[in-house]
Formats: sequence, C-alpha cells, structure tokens
Amino acid sequence: MNSFNRNMKIKNHIFPENNCAYYNDEMGVLLYQTDCIDFMQSLLEMYPEGIFDMIFADPPYFLSNGGTTCHSGKRVSVDKGDWDKCSDIQQVHDFNLKWLSLCQKLLKPDGTIWVTGTNHVIYSVGFAMQQLGMKILNDITWEKPNPPPNLSCRYFTHSTETIIWAGKNEKTRHRFNYDEMKQLNHGKQMKTVWTIPAPNGNEKEFGKHPTQKPIQLLDRIVLSCTLKGDWVFDPFSGSSTTGISCIKLNRYFVGCEIKKEFIQLSLKRLDAFINHKKSNLDLFEGYIHEKRG
Repeated sequence: MNSFNRNMKIKNHIFPENNCAYYNDEMGVLLYQTDCIDFMQSLLEMYPEGIFDMIFADPPYFLSNGGTTCHSGKRVSVDKGDWDKCSDIQQVHDFNLKWLSLCQKLLKPDGTIWVTGTNHVIYSVGFAMQQLGMKILNDITWEKPNPPPNLSCRYFTHSTETIIWAGKNEKTRHRFNYDEMKQLNHGKQMKTVWTIPAPNGNEKEFGKHPTQKPIQLLDRIVLSCTLKGDWVFDPFSGSSTTGISCIKLNRYFVGCEIKKEFIQLSLKRLDAFINHKKSNLDLFEGYIHEKRG
C-alpha cells in the first residue's frame, strides 16, 4: 500500500484516507479497497454538489447461476464468485437503484455515466435510471467479433453487451467530443454499434478478471465525453482498466474494488502502466494522436 499524508490531497481535491490501496499524485490516480456504497456515501459528505465529470460502471451481472459456457474449446462454469450471485429480482433492482442514485449525486451538473451489462441486469439499470430522472443519451451495442459458441445449440450465440450512456438529469448539458469520434471512425459519424475484440493476452499479463473490459473500449468512452484533467470514477473497478485508460489519456481516476485479489491485480497493472508511460512518453502521445487521426 502506498504511503500518503493523513489529509490526502490530489490535484487540489481532498479524498478519504481510509481504505486507500493506491495513491499516485503525479498521475492523479486513487484506488480504494472498499464497498462502493460506503465510499460514495463518505465522498458525498465532502462533495455534496458532485465531483466527477464521468463515471464508468461495470456492475455485477448476477449471472453466476450454475450454468456453463465454452472457453478454449472446453465447457467451463459461468460462475464468477459470490459477488455475482443473487436470485431475487427485486433485490437486484434495489441494489441498482442504490448505487446509481449515489453515482448520480456525485456527478457534476453536466456529468455523464456509462453502465455496461448483459440482459441479466441492463434492463434493471435502464429502468432505475428512468426512475432517478437521469437523461438517457444513447445505448451502445458492444459487439464481440469472436464470442464463445453456444454449447446447447438452443439459443443464438451471445456476442454483445449493452452500454447505457446517461446524463445526471434532464437539465444536463452533456459533453460529446463529436469531431474526435468522427476521426476515430474514418471521417464518418460514429454509430451505436461498436465492434471491439475482448481483452487480448497482453491486457491479461498480470492475471485476469472474469468480466474484464478491453482498453480500446474504455479509451473510446473516455475520449468521447471528457477532456484532459477531468475526473473519472469507477465504482466497480475490477482490474482497473478504466484507470489504465485515464492514465493513458491524461484524466484523473478514482476507483473502488472490494475484492483483495482484484486489488492486487490492479496494483500490478497500474504500476506497470505508469512506469511504462513515464519511460515511453513520446510513444504514448503518438498512440493517442494515431487513434484520433
């Protein structure tokens, strides 16, 4: 665990000291090992008007139900852990309402939130957003070009996830970096179907998270609606792909993750990426220019 002063300050903002697992003032990175509900409630006491320009959330999908899927040609369990198990639909929806309402309060007036999920949870998320008065801006279909086959042969092969993009409320004047997205899409308006491969081997160098998202996906999301120096929050940080993208693109990152094994994975990834960026700064600037151009 990194050392820091009792009154922890980063980029002119004060943050709670308790449960901080990673602190890098130079890059503007904070990662907490704690329950996101508790963390957001404590942060709201410090920033009742909101602090974040963007939130990305990949909440539990609650699909660990004893089923199986195909991985590397073998039948494997879909169960990911106790954190992904819940059989009560109302309980799932109440949970989504609770964490989303806290995220909503922590957004700046013109801030936006992105939430990804499969059919197991995304409809609850969308309904909860409507109940909270959020402004749904788009629903993105993330298409995975090489999904595992459906072993039962009784359903279509699952090859997509939905990502809902929403503003804090109906008054939100959200940022959309239209020109950058158009450049990324070879001079054409970007559509709401994104074909992006799942994380490759390099992204799992230090281990893997069962629902890890590709850096390319987070890069696109972060670039689409934030500026350099903006604050980004991830309440279900996992292996901290959101943090990696923020470091690469010069945004400030705050993340929460409750599982120790994923915190340890995140620490390795964050340290390695920061060190790599410091030693290859020109290459990173060239990468960002290439992606935009």
